[in-house]
Amino acid sequence: MLFGLFFGAGNLIFPIYLGQQAGHHVGSAIIGLLITGIGLPLLGVIGMGLTRSSGVFDLAAKVNRPYAYGFTVLLYFTLGPLFAMPRLATTAFQIGLVPFVAPGHQAGVLLGFSGLFFLVTWLLALNPGRIMTYVGKWLTPLFLILLGALMLVALIKPLGNFDVAARGAYAAQPLLTGFTEGYNTMDALASLAFGIVVIDAIRDLGVTDPGQIATDTIKAGIISMTLMGVIYALLAIIGTMSLGQFAPAANGGVTLAQIAAHYFGPLGNGLLALIVIIACLKTAIGLTSAFGDTLHGMFPKLSYRWLITLACVLPAILANAGLTQLIKYSTPLLMFLYPLAIVLILLAVASPWLGTSRWLFGMTTAWTLIPAVLAGVNALPANLTAHGWLHLLLRLNNWLPLASLGLGWVVPALLGLIIGLIGSRRQRTN
Repeated sequence: MLFGLFFGAGNLIFPIYLGQQAGHHVGSAIIGLLITGIGLPLLGVIGMGLTRSSGVFDLAAKVNRPYAYGFTVLLYFTLGPLFAMPRLATTAFQIGLVPFVAPGHQAGVLLGFSGLFFLVTWLLALNPGRIMTYVGKWLTPLFLILLGALMLVALIKPLGNFDVAARGAYAAQPLLTGFTEGYNTMDALASLAFGIVVIDAIRDLGVTDPGQIATDTIKAGIISMTLMGVIYALLAIIGTMSLGQFAPAANGGVTLAQIAAHYFGPLGNGLLALIVIIACLKTAIGLTSAFGDTLHGMFPKLSYRWLITLACVLPAILANAGLTQLIKYSTPLLMFLYPLAIVLILLAVASPWLGTSRWLFGMTTAWTLIPAVLAGVNALPANLTAHGWLHLLLRLNNWLPLASLGLGWVVPALLGLIIGLIGSRRQRTN
């Protein structure tokens, strides 16, 4: 189930694109991708288990409760109805259905498809106790069978070899480029968001001991992330070999469609449509359920049914704004949330050694907050940051160490960690 929740269409098409860009450096690029694209989400699941948190609100409350409310609501609206969920429907439509629809009818078909997509999502999320059955026992196995068929043929009858030149940043620094690209995925955020779904599913199986729930959560994380890592690596390899037949594409979805059509002819588009729609649907169900479950726990007066209705109606509307617009407006918010989420994850994983004092969590988060804001400003469209105080913030962000790699928050966070450790130890000795 956890693998199914994580593995959406972005996870499917991104490694293909990485493989095409990395060329003969694909091995190094895969290692970089796995460190952040797999390592961070796995640490998120492990951190949830080690701290025995019941969800992201419980974990963020170790900073303080007002921060936990703000961070959790912002996280779930970003990964839920405002950005990630509309993108799921739009991606499924563009890759899965656009080849079958005449250009003049695409807007109308997208409207109908997004409505149907989120109606099915709503119906399957109505009973959160059945998520493991819907995603873990039905949709994920079907997805793996379809994807496995395509990957197996592509590996047995390769389109080319690895003797192709790397492109762009992959030519000079393939490992570091793969690392930063994996860092820019949303899976570390998703590991916090899906924590409550996993924990609830384990409880529904009759496990009540907190230690056993923690152990089972960590085991699920290790198994699902290992499977994701294997598929990432194989898709990247297939992407590199595809250069023997196809020119580099603007995104992995185009290349995946070309590969499917090459091996399966007219049936290839149908096969790819099924793979992508199922991939997106699995993740949408998990995000909807997690959104409703978490926010109902935080605000009990809001019913679960009302919350998941909101989580499905909003993205059904926003999906018609277009994928480019969604990405343009979601990226700054993601860049703001990511440093805060990573710090929370790393503190949770280190909690057996460092403890969970308010001093430690509070100071590290406080020192991460300012560079996180600057990272968000840095990701705003250029026309918004060209003048005024936003331009000054942009210059300030560029002065931070490692800012060019998207890691400007690292040094301030380490300073906050040191101050937090000193403060927590003084607090214990007084």
